[in-house]
Amino acid sequence: MPKSRVRKKSVYTPPPTRSPRKKVSPPWLAPAMLTCLVLGLVWIALYYVTNGGPSWLASLGGWNLVCGFGLIVAGVILSTQWR
Repeated sequence: MPKSRVRKKSVYTPPPTRSPRKKVSPPWLAPAMLTCLVLGLVWIALYYVTNGGPSWLASLGGWNLVCGFGLIVAGVILSTQWR
């Protein structure tokens, strides 16, 4: 009966060690996230309550909604990075 071959490499190779990831978010993240969320909400509310009253709001017209929702989306994107 023939003899079986000998394995040339080890059976198990452990994965390489990785450097540990940061577990803490930067200190500026939470204030920036809350600022974007609140500022976006205030921008949209101010546009509707004043009916585009201030000159800088009236000049933007419908783009006020884009600016307000853009700030809210930026706040949501920042909130996904919070640990």
